[in-house]
Amino acid sequence: MGVKKWLEDLQDLAYDVDDILDEFAYEELRLNLQDTQAQARPSKIRKFIPERIIRSIFPPTSFQFNNSMITKVKDITDSLNSLTTRRSSLGLSEILSQAATSKGKQPRLQPTSVLDGVVEYVGRHKEKTEMIELLKGNNYNGVSVFSIVGMGGMGKTTLAQLVYNDATINESFDLKAWVCVADNFDAIAITKAILQSITSESCDYSNLDLLQVKLKEKLSGKRFLLVLDDIWNENYNDWTILRSPFGAGTTIIVTTCLQIVSSIVDPLKVFHLDKLSDDDCLSIFTQHALKARNFDGHPQFKEIGEKIIRRCNGLPLAAKAIGSLLRTVKYHREWERIYESEIWNLPEEQCGIIPALRLSYHHLPSYLKRCFAYCSIIPKDYEFEEKEIILLWRAEGLLQQKAMPQVKDIGNQYFQDLVSRSFFQTSSKDESRFVMHDFINDLAQVVAGDICSKQEGDMQQKLSNRTRHSSYIAGEYDTVKKFEAFDQVKSLRTFLPLIFSRNYVWGPFLTNVVLLDLLPRLGYLGVLCLSGYKIKELPIIETVLEASKNVNEDAGEAKLNEKQGIDRLVLKWSWDTRKKEVEEWVLDSLHPSKKLEQLVIQNFGGAKFSTWIADSSFKNMCSLELRNCQNCKSLPSIGRLLLLKDLSIGGLRQVHKIGAELLGENQSNAFASLESLCFDNMLNWEEWDLCEDDEQVSKFPSLRFLSITKCPLLLGRLPTILQSLQKLEIYECQRLVVSISSFPLLCELSIAGCEELVDEGSLSVQKVTSLKHASLSNFSKCNISAERIFLRFANSETFKISGWELGSLSQIGLRLVGHRFIEIVSCPQLVSLAAEEERLQLDKIPGVESMFIRDCERLSRLPEALHAFPFITRITLADCPGLVCFAESNFPPALKELRIVNCVNLQYLVDEKENTNKSMSTNTCLLERLDISCCPSLIWLSSRDDICNRFQHLKIRCCSKLSSLVLNAKLPVMLKQLFIGDCPILECIAQDFLETTDLESIVIHDAEKIKSLPRGLDKLSHLQEIRLFRCPNLVSLEESGLPTTNLRVLSIGGCENFRALTKCINNFTSFRELAVWKCSADISFPEEGFPTNLTSLQISNAPKIYTSLVEWGFYRLTSPQKLNISGEGCSRVVSFPEEAIGMMLLLLSPISASIDLKIWNSCAPRAYNTSPIFNDWPSMIVLSSPLFQKKICFSRLSALKAKLAKNSELQLICFSLFDLVKRMNGGIQYTLQHGIRELNLTHVR
Repeated sequence: MGVKKWLEDLQDLAYDVDDILDEFAYEELRLNLQDTQAQARPSKIRKFIPERIIRSIFPPTSFQFNNSMITKVKDITDSLNSLTTRRSSLGLSEILSQAATSKGKQPRLQPTSVLDGVVEYVGRHKEKTEMIELLKGNNYNGVSVFSIVGMGGMGKTTLAQLVYNDATINESFDLKAWVCVADNFDAIAITKAILQSITSESCDYSNLDLLQVKLKEKLSGKRFLLVLDDIWNENYNDWTILRSPFGAGTTIIVTTCLQIVSSIVDPLKVFHLDKLSDDDCLSIFTQHALKARNFDGHPQFKEIGEKIIRRCNGLPLAAKAIGSLLRTVKYHREWERIYESEIWNLPEEQCGIIPALRLSYHHLPSYLKRCFAYCSIIPKDYEFEEKEIILLWRAEGLLQQKAMPQVKDIGNQYFQDLVSRSFFQTSSKDESRFVMHDFINDLAQVVAGDICSKQEGDMQQKLSNRTRHSSYIAGEYDTVKKFEAFDQVKSLRTFLPLIFSRNYVWGPFLTNVVLLDLLPRLGYLGVLCLSGYKIKELPIIETVLEASKNVNEDAGEAKLNEKQGIDRLVLKWSWDTRKKEVEEWVLDSLHPSKKLEQLVIQNFGGAKFSTWIADSSFKNMCSLELRNCQNCKSLPSIGRLLLLKDLSIGGLRQVHKIGAELLGENQSNAFASLESLCFDNMLNWEEWDLCEDDEQVSKFPSLRFLSITKCPLLLGRLPTILQSLQKLEIYECQRLVVSISSFPLLCELSIAGCEELVDEGSLSVQKVTSLKHASLSNFSKCNISAERIFLRFANSETFKISGWELGSLSQIGLRLVGHRFIEIVSCPQLVSLAAEEERLQLDKIPGVESMFIRDCERLSRLPEALHAFPFITRITLADCPGLVCFAESNFPPALKELRIVNCVNLQYLVDEKENTNKSMSTNTCLLERLDISCCPSLIWLSSRDDICNRFQHLKIRCCSKLSSLVLNAKLPVMLKQLFIGDCPILECIAQDFLETTDLESIVIHDAEKIKSLPRGLDKLSHLQEIRLFRCPNLVSLEESGLPTTNLRVLSIGGCENFRALTKCINNFTSFRELAVWKCSADISFPEEGFPTNLTSLQISNAPKIYTSLVEWGFYRLTSPQKLNISGEGCSRVVSFPEEAIGMMLLLLSPISASIDLKIWNSCAPRAYNTSPIFNDWPSMIVLSSPLFQKKICFSRLSALKAKLAKNSELQLICFSLFDLVKRMNGGIQYTLQHGIRELNLTHVR
């Protein structure tokens, strides 16, 4: 601990030194700016007064600055001397001079090829099956390599073990060897280990040449399987040396955390391992914790165990490690303790999650370690963009060009390095955003320590005085209390609110305490973001300099060409009155430094661009964007920018032709470095002349990505030769002919709206690459042969077609089996996915995982072979009126999600009346989520007595003929969410809930014939919400009552015959929301009252209960956030007792963050006391409502102000009473200021 504390203090001191250097740099900048302004605007008075006189009267601020810095430098020196003394006393000099050791820790045991025979392995069946088939059928002439890539703990070694030990693999290979490489990539040691493995003899050679010669002899004529587990070495030469003894017949499986290692070994196929499902994690967890496959024998641990599994977030290592921790734990409270513990606080000796992940961190170069540690401020589950993180790194000075001098876009390189090493993962919701796995996030917090902090959820952790970077999740109303944690922080560099959701009603709002008090105290801020907050006025903060000048007058004085530190420049004009000549002069004057890397010009109103934009002296320019410059008729000679990588041109509506001027004169290698080229919204662009007749000019030799969008007049063809092009996007270019004939490396193609698609076959068959992702929509003509289509598209992972006139896929040479994700949209002639006379031959394992079919009106059935596809997990069918049933017998064996929308003739999912010999076992069906909407002919889900037992989410909407779900009226036993809406003739949901014990949510609406819910509601211990709307024949819930443990929400509305709620509702410990509206006029509420922990209470049109509002005890609610009382009969409320006044004036307890009060239709009391003891409430929140507008009189407001002023603990949030303000008409506004806290009440006269 002594060494750790010393390192922490050293790091803290380094930050202090950096802060002082920043202060010196700021002072220098201030003085230079002061001198510049003085010279530019000399004072008439200063001409007649000597400088020495002025200095004697007004001491320079620099003198005061120097005095303050002397003390700080002295403190720094003292701290440094103290650290030097402590270093000697700790003996660090001796430790550092020796080889690295790990005192007190056992070396990490390396995994072997042997599988644990006690446990059953789950979750990687698909990858295992596919890899085994590839290994068995591999006839490659040279060395075949397959790589398994994924973050630490994802199961790479386990998958390799499963394949290595498979019986069919043993039959297919003569020899096998397993070597764990780990940290030390030693070619001699690895080769020796391989030899010893295949000969079972010791090997004493230490000469690599002798070892490799002997190994080559042993492998001659043999089929050999080698597993190299856990490779970290990124040196290509080392790999080629190790590989040299291997020849035809050798297959190598490499496991690694690093994408770059996978690229170096040049695999035939890469297996990227993703997270496991919760079910698979559950199996792993229970096997290690309970020696069982599930919780059936241990129901007391089921609920807490499932929480732990969700926290594992699909990481098998976590499920195993935490399960092993609990193997000998028999008490529920210990399970809860483990669940509530931070992962880094668990004992490393028993729980190896962090040590396993820390290996990836240790293999990072030092500059990436700092960037990764900084990312600990990112909250868990927060999705971020690449540019967002790069900007943060740049602001903090973490991007070091000297670490990679040859790389221009250093931030992108850093980010992609962390992606390739699995520290960042692509979001499953949005491919343009990224996330950190929860445990990777934990690892970042471990390595960052107290330097970085994030405030997550409602629990605001106290910041250390060492904290330099902090983030928090912005709420709708961020009040004073949220920022108490920042009170003691003096040297914060990052203050970063992050917005998780945009679903705010009014906000987000930020308390003025932050703007007026907190931020001005944070003098070292380098990163300040208030984006998204609704702020009317931002005070000036010394550390944030912003100059706002009249650009037309001062552009020349800006002298941007002298500003050497600007690497990104954005020049954006407003849409005010334009003068072309002025704007052209301004742009000419804003010539930046030659070191500029990125340039953006938006809304420029001139008729021509400045010549400096295409000046070849911009040696560092890597990115250029020209956007909405609507008067420009031609482009600058951008081809002169030899290092330009990204070019984006859009909204130039006066450009009709792009030709030689773009390339520049005498450019034999135009756009030599350009990798990405995008055109969009060029509405009048007609011709693209690339001067391809000039053989001396090489165009776009490095171009990888080309996108042309919304250029409806563009004629002709694309460039004919793009040797490096990998991704092509064409959208809404109706006159363009798209030829892909000469794009040998093309792997992603997306076409939507063009004249013609061409692949004329100028490339030989051997050079044609199969596309990985293909999307083809709405083009007038396809000039590609069936053979060529098969070569290009048959094996693309993602395949989408839309707007094609074809009867079946086989008609154009395609099959289903080659794709992972299939999408077919708006193909009105499509009858089937395979021709009538064709049977899908499963000559290779179909890898289809997902299928989406929409708007194919003649499609009447799916291929029978589809139901034998082993990996398909998601199917969506929409707007297919010819579809009558989904399946005659079986669901596909791995199908987990099925969604059917607006298939108006669908009568049933599975019909087995005529297929009794093909009966499906409900135990083998894996379907978990079923969503059927707008299928008015649907009669039932299945004609069998039951349906798949694994259903967890069942949603049925707008099915007007559905009379029952299944014939025996039994729901799936694993059901968690039940949603039924707009099924007017459905009478019975099920007989009972006795077997559906996992049910968590019941939502039913517009079910006219439902009279009651199934029996056994009180047995549903996991039930959290019941919502019943517009069920006119529903009378009551069953007499046995509701579950008392987890029920949080009960909402009943539009059920005009519903008369009574269940008894003992006040005993529901988790109850939070109660809503009853438009039910029977005779509706009664339990005499016992309501739970005091309700946060939301909504009552409407219940005249019998208004007179007893106070008797319920609703004013005693401890945490009210929403109170809505409305409807006829409110006026029966006559009076409120003294203790209720606080509720009516919304004087709330400290835990209340906000409250929404709505009392309508004369609900305000006729009489009430107006003199409560205001000092008793430490916080006040005032919102607009008719109650304040019409009934409350603030006649004693002066007394109220006086009492509030005495309350030093007052924390007040004042929301704008906009309804009230509109009606003020000269009303009086009262404002109380007390320190940084404010009360604002408005009295309407």
